[in-house]
Amino acid sequence: MTGTSAHLTAVPPQPRSPAPPPAPPTATLIGSVQRAVRLLETVAGHAYGAPAKQLARETGLALPTTYHLLRTLVHEGYLRRDKGLFFLGDAAERLSGSGAQQKRRSKVVDTLARWRDAIGVPVYYAVYREGEIDVLCVSDTPGNPAVEEWADFRETGHAHAIGQCLLAQLDGAARRDHLSRYPVRPVTPYTVRDDHDLLRRLDRTRRMELVTERQEYALGTVCAAIPITVGATAASMAISLPAHQADRLLPAAHRLQAELGRMLGSFALSISI
Repeated sequence: MTGTSAHLTAVPPQPRSPAPPPAPPTATLIGSVQRAVRLLETVAGHAYGAPAKQLARETGLALPTTYHLLRTLVHEGYLRRDKGLFFLGDAAERLSGSGAQQKRRSKVVDTLARWRDAIGVPVYYAVYREGEIDVLCVSDTPGNPAVEEWADFRETGHAHAIGQCLLAQLDGAARRDHLSRYPVRPVTPYTVRDDHDLLRRLDRTRRMELVTERQEYALGTVCAAIPITVGATAASMAISLPAHQADRLLPAAHRLQAELGRMLGSFALSISI
């Protein structure tokens, strides 16, 4: 008997494809954040606090979810609980304060950039804080660059217009204290000679008078500074120009002074940035 026989070849078992990893619980996490933020916003709307049941009702959250989120937010310091009522906590207040500070800083930066472009000069903003000269913001362009800080601004306040303007706003004791820490020293051949000469110059400066200096801090540069005093804080807005454009210094400074005067009320709110 003849016939054909089939030839069978065993197929080795194929490895199973690994199971896909579980999807990250993005939606759940985002939902939790959204619910927590909703709670924070609702609590912020109650100056005298609110109980959990009221917060659940106003946010549309289930009461168990509300309790869970409230406990977490209290633990993290974003809320505090007092006699069954929930209030914003220290962490939320800090967050709010930081946001407000960023907004003020952004306003100052935008304002300086607008004046820089309108007047065609670099513009500086500085304050005298805790015994130090602090240049908070500088707005310049490649075509109108700021003065290079080749000598520490804090240590050479006697030489530049910003420092002289800030020191002129201080009382005698505060000036002497500053000079005891940062005594007058030559920065350029045009720098004031000693503490005595500087103090005499500051005494002659009338309150809120424009201050100018010509090549006392940097050779080839002239500067003017406008005093700003709000409460106990001494501040200054300043400009600089190359020495060969010195004839532009006073007109540019007076224009900046006029611009500043027009908006000092709102700008003063940003003086502490």
